[in-house]
Amino acid sequence: MALTGITVEERSLIKSYLLLLFIHKVFERDCRIIQESGVFKTPHLYVEVVGNGAKRAAILLKEVKQEFGSRTIKVFDIHRNHNGIEARYACRGYVGSMEILWPSFREEMMSRMRAYLGLTPTHSHPPQAAAGH
Repeated sequence: MALTGITVEERSLIKSYLLLLFIHKVFERDCRIIQESGVFKTPHLYVEVVGNGAKRAAILLKEVKQEFGSRTIKVFDIHRNHNGIEARYACRGYVGSMEILWPSFREEMMSRMRAYLGLTPTHSHPPQAAAGH
């Protein structure tokens, strides 16, 4: 059996890093748009909610970067294309690449963003009305 040079856990860390990087950028962009739009009567409330999501993402991103340091992982050459996200990485001397297609990347981003905003997870089926209400 051939060894790949990178563990499942290390690949998962790299994927989390990429997701957190994009999530943080999206939250920061959304905060800026909410503040500058002039559409909201109480933009500070929405900026606070989205800003808290950005803070959570930043904290997690920092933790992943610290874990990268202890595992000698470096991610570089991150590219977006019509298929998805591709990144090259080095892990303990092994160089490889990871590609995540848009549908799964977006789905994971949305799931994590909901969690960072304190929202309940969405399900593929609409919620059913509770009996007796």
